[in-house]
Amino acid sequence: MSSETSSEILEEKPALLATEPAEDEEQHRGTVVKPSEAKLTLYHWTQSFNSQKVRLAIAEKGLPCQEYDVSLPLSEHNEPWFMRLNPAGEVPVLVHGDNVICDPTQIMDYLENNFNDCTPKLVPDEGSTYYHRVQHYRELLDSLQMDAYTHGCILHPEITVDSHIPAYAATCIRTQIVNTHTELKKLAEQNPELKDAYVAKQRRLKTKLLDHDNMKYLKKLLDEMESVMDQVETELQRRVEETPEEGSPSWLCGEFFSMADISLAVTLHRLKFLGLSRRYWGNGNRVNLETYYERVVERPAFRRVLGHVNNILISAVLPVAFRVAKKNAPVIVGSTLLIGILAGATYLTFLYMKKRITAFS
Repeated sequence: MSSETSSEILEEKPALLATEPAEDEEQHRGTVVKPSEAKLTLYHWTQSFNSQKVRLAIAEKGLPCQEYDVSLPLSEHNEPWFMRLNPAGEVPVLVHGDNVICDPTQIMDYLENNFNDCTPKLVPDEGSTYYHRVQHYRELLDSLQMDAYTHGCILHPEITVDSHIPAYAATCIRTQIVNTHTELKKLAEQNPELKDAYVAKQRRLKTKLLDHDNMKYLKKLLDEMESVMDQVETELQRRVEETPEEGSPSWLCGEFFSMADISLAVTLHRLKFLGLSRRYWGNGNRVNLETYYERVVERPAFRRVLGHVNNILISAVLPVAFRVAKKNAPVIVGSTLLIGILAGATYLTFLYMKKRITAFS
């Protein structure tokens, strides 16, 4: 969804989400600025697949952008202020002036079309012979149901090998889905003006759970990925044949790094994390794809945005832990103080009793 929003909606966006989660809507009122003076603002979740694509595009173009984590584990994407920003209640969302863009593909197109003077081009000119090649692979890779792959591998770890997902994740995600369904129902009652949006999200959530927990459906998706990876491997082989030995290695669609590479790079990174890399490349299987992944993870923008798969859980868990701690600071401080007082009193009692026993001996 790409649309222009009124200043009334924009005034409700959070200004300090990165440092303090939403507690009431009054805390999130900002000031609307003129489009010519507007900064890019991205609402995302670090581990969201679509958010990662958008953040990598921003990093590759070198664009200054203010980023705010909208924590999915803490259900911040279901809060009323965010549902007003994006009625679908999904990240990422890009805000630029009065423009609010909620679809990841449209966000990346917006960035390319509006910031192409002094930044690297990620999509060739339409008249270029490379344009249709880039668009073809973007559409092919973006058609993959990556949320289904992600949830499917979490719910059914038996389909993975060397997964980086902890064993307890399946139970956690099932519990979270059930809790989210109840939470959405409650939020719909509390916010009648957003009832339709919450009800629609409930229905989508129920459909997703049924699909992502269906092994027959998952196997179909895994086979579809085989076909896509075959096409990518063939295209990468063409680049190898086109590139002289002394020349610099090419990317998916040519010598330049494109939007198609962003889609491919983030897809491979997610497959690696899910424990599906051995199925699709490695051990002599799709050698061009394996070489490509080894190269792309070394790009500075990639390392800055995605990092190593071993760091994914750390980067997901720590921000949530700090946010929960900050939100519950009075309780935590109070408990810590009480424990400290009790410990001190116990120690003083011990010293007193020790002194009395010594005196009587």
